[in-house]
Amino acid sequence: MTATTTPDQAFNELIDNDARIESTDWMPEKYRKTLTRQISQHAHSEIIGMQPEANWISRAPSLKRKAILMAKVQDEAGHGLYLYSAAESLGTDRATLVQQLLDGTAKYSSIFNYPARTWADIGAIGWLVDGAAIVNQVPLCRCSYGPYGRAMVRVCKEESFHQRQGWEILHSLANGTAAQKQMAHEAINRFYGPALQMFGPPDGDSPNSEQSMAWKIKRFSNDELRQRFVDTIVPQAEALGLSFDDPDLVWNEERGHYDYGELDWDEFMSVIKGHGPCNTQRMEHRRQAHADGAWVRDAAAAYAERSNAVETALISA
Repeated sequence: MTATTTPDQAFNELIDNDARIESTDWMPEKYRKTLTRQISQHAHSEIIGMQPEANWISRAPSLKRKAILMAKVQDEAGHGLYLYSAAESLGTDRATLVQQLLDGTAKYSSIFNYPARTWADIGAIGWLVDGAAIVNQVPLCRCSYGPYGRAMVRVCKEESFHQRQGWEILHSLANGTAAQKQMAHEAINRFYGPALQMFGPPDGDSPNSEQSMAWKIKRFSNDELRQRFVDTIVPQAEALGLSFDDPDLVWNEERGHYDYGELDWDEFMSVIKGHGPCNTQRMEHRRQAHADGAWVRDAAAAYAERSNAVETALISA
């Protein structure tokens, strides 16, 4: 930045040059707030998303599958920590971010308010939900905000294994008994609509997308990402020998894409507002876990305070 360049001009130049904004750089307050909201909601989603899968660890059909599922849930916890750290670099401490979730003033992905009714649902979550996350998050590796983009590199690598885990579960079921194949079919259709809604509302109803794309936080619109995901999962479902119960899901030769049916956006908004099948359960469980962990946070704070006091005393001596 030259002596005649304003901070705003320097920021816009970095964006125009597809460079990275770092936490020490000047940034518009709206950019900071947009990123804090998006990254913290992403972190909340990773933490809340542990619940439906953790509930199946003790009921997984083999010791191997228990171990794999435990590793996956542990990965999701790690993703939450990476993302909380990225959000904190924007100036809001983690305790505040977490309290916003507990108070209900911060949101998380609507997909995690649906129950995992059968073991096949764990496969559907891995294949469809983590698959949608990959489509959405790979472009975020190029996010204009450096700490977020760098965090997403590792997250996406781990999510690719999660998707493969889901695929393998569904593949085993689809090639098992007739009852197992039917269970897989029902599971992927339970999560089909909610997974497509993970990309957010249609572009015309998404108030933040245009500005986020201008700032290069996002690289593609909600509808572009949703279409990319649909085009990916249809041939994959065919490879599994499964199908989606969407009569409008057909290949459009003229567009070079699959057409698909209208999603239930009224349901989506209801879930976002807290009226989904598991909203209350998810938040009650999260608040209880937070309360149960208070002694760990208190002990860590006391240890840090004592260590700082010892260090101060040594410096003074």
